[in-house]
Amino acid sequence: MRLERREHRPIGLLVAAPIIAILAALGLSGILIALAGAPVLEAYQRILVSAFGSRLAATETLTRTTPLILTGLAVAVAFRARVWNIGAEGQFYVGALAAAALGSQHGLALPGYALVPALMLAGAVAGMVLLLLPLALRLRFGVDEVVTTLLLNFVVLLFVSMMIEGPMKDPLAFGWPQSVPVVGDALLPKLVERSRLHIGLVFAVIAAVIVFIVQSRTVFGMEARAAGLNPSAARFAGVPLSATLVKVACWSGGLAGLAGAIEVMGVKGYVTTDLSPGYGYAGIVVAMLANLHPLGVVAAALFAATMFVGSDGMSRALGVPSFIADVTVALSLLTMLVALFFTTYRIRR
Repeated sequence: MRLERREHRPIGLLVAAPIIAILAALGLSGILIALAGAPVLEAYQRILVSAFGSRLAATETLTRTTPLILTGLAVAVAFRARVWNIGAEGQFYVGALAAAALGSQHGLALPGYALVPALMLAGAVAGMVLLLLPLALRLRFGVDEVVTTLLLNFVVLLFVSMMIEGPMKDPLAFGWPQSVPVVGDALLPKLVERSRLHIGLVFAVIAAVIVFIVQSRTVFGMEARAAGLNPSAARFAGVPLSATLVKVACWSGGLAGLAGAIEVMGVKGYVTTDLSPGYGYAGIVVAMLANLHPLGVVAAALFAATMFVGSDGMSRALGVPSFIADVTVALSLLTMLVALFFTTYRIRR
């Protein structure tokens, strides 16, 4: 037997790949659930009920979906052009910190209708700058951005910790390490009363649609795809490779920074070191499950949020560790990589 590269990848196969990957991941996770002494089907039923079985559960799941859409888009945009952005977590935090700094009572003195977009823009710009630094090292010195973006995550988290313990510490937090809160005019309106679900979900879905249109209907989108498929051929065809990668980095870092700003303005109201339970890293899984498709990112983010929220209820009901959600999401990434391999190659005898 030998592997043969497919000349064309059938659309049906591309659509089926993430579904098969998720089912395989659920099957493998089911083995672990069974080993923990819990009925597998009931466990998955509990996950669905805990994620969507009540008004509170559904709104919490959608609230968790919002940052996952934006970080998933950030990774998908970058990976499509072979900019290996592993730093969405750090970009998320600098975006959140920028929004908190400028949105506090000592920040921008703007009315609410101008303050909200200004803070979102500030968060996006902060994320852009953080990704442009590793990209500059790659373009100038050939430094691998996988390493630099990953290590910057830890640098940023330490910087955030320093800021909320120092210059930005809230004097009314009774010593708790958190930043000063944003003013009331900077908070995003709720989509559902008496819940944490905010209008940021709408912004995230709109961002996915915009990214899809840009990638599929604009010259820049074509240049970014060409840079990802074959950089040498793209350069030979006249694509300004360096300029294209800079634009891609601005899109990617901006989306991750926007996710942090929206999380502060929509959910917390201030910055803490546990603001993100790993949204930046989960965004990698979300992007891969979506096969780097912007609209698929929305569905993949909903799946990841369902697992994260639903596993808590399943854990309490059946005594299964809630870490099964992390295992399932990680297995989804691995099975998706295998599925993508077989969408690119076929086995010949």
